[in-house]
Amino acid sequence: MEKSKKIKLFIGLFYVFLVSLFLYFLFSKFTIQEVTSYEFIKNNRDYFNELKKTNLILLGFIFVIFSTLWVFAAGFGTPLALFAGFIFGKWFGLLFAVIGMTLGATSLYMFSNYFLKEIVRNKFLNRYKNLEQKFKKSEFIYLIFYRFVGGIPFQIQNVLPCMFDVKIFNYFWATLIGMIPSLFLLVSIGSGLEKIIDQNIKAPNMIDLITSPSIYIPLIGFFTLLVITISLRKVFYRN
Repeated sequence: MEKSKKIKLFIGLFYVFLVSLFLYFLFSKFTIQEVTSYEFIKNNRDYFNELKKTNLILLGFIFVIFSTLWVFAAGFGTPLALFAGFIFGKWFGLLFAVIGMTLGATSLYMFSNYFLKEIVRNKFLNRYKNLEQKFKKSEFIYLIFYRFVGGIPFQIQNVLPCMFDVKIFNYFWATLIGMIPSLFLLVSIGSGLEKIIDQNIKAPNMIDLITSPSIYIPLIGFFTLLVITISLRKVFYRN
C-alpha cells in the first residue's frame, strides 16, 4: 500500500510539474490579458504558421515529445488533438497527435504493468471482469474496439489492459489504429478553428463558428461517431 501511494504521488507530481512548466514559460512572456485576447491567438497562430513552414519536423518532434510526457502523466487527450489540428492542420496534426498519444499511452501501460498491476486489478477487475474473456479470444482485435468505442476515461483506459497481460506490440498498434477515427475528427475541429481565425480580423461570434463548414462538418461527424460508439458500448461491455 505504501508503494502504491508513492507511485501515485510520483505520477501526480510529474503531471503538476508538466503543467507548471508549461504555464511558467507561457506567463513569463505574456500576461493573462494577452493570453485570453483574440489578438494573442491570431498573432501566435501566424507565428506557429511561419515556424511550421520552416521547421515542421522539429516542431512536430517537440509536440510528439510533449504529448508523450503529457499522456504518460495521465493528461487529457482532447486538448492535444485540438491543438495539433490548430497548429499543424488536419493531416500532419493527426500524424503527430496519434504518434505522441500512442507513445504516451504505451509508456504509461508499460509503467503500470510493471509497478501498478496489482493495484489496477484490485480496483477495476470486478467492474471489467467481462472484458477478460474478450481479450483472450482476440487480444489485438478487441483492443482496437476497446479504443474505438471508449466509454472509459482516457487515463484509466490506458492502464486497464495490464489486467489482461496484453502484449506491448498489440497494445501499441491497436491503440494507434483505434484512436484514429476520434482523433481525426478532433484534429479537424482544431484545423477548422485555425482557418476561421485566419479569415477573420476580429473575433467571430458563436453563430459564425457553428455555421462554418470547417467546424460544423467535423462536429456532425464527431456526434455521429459518438452515437455509434455509445451503441457499440452496450454490446462490447455487456456481461
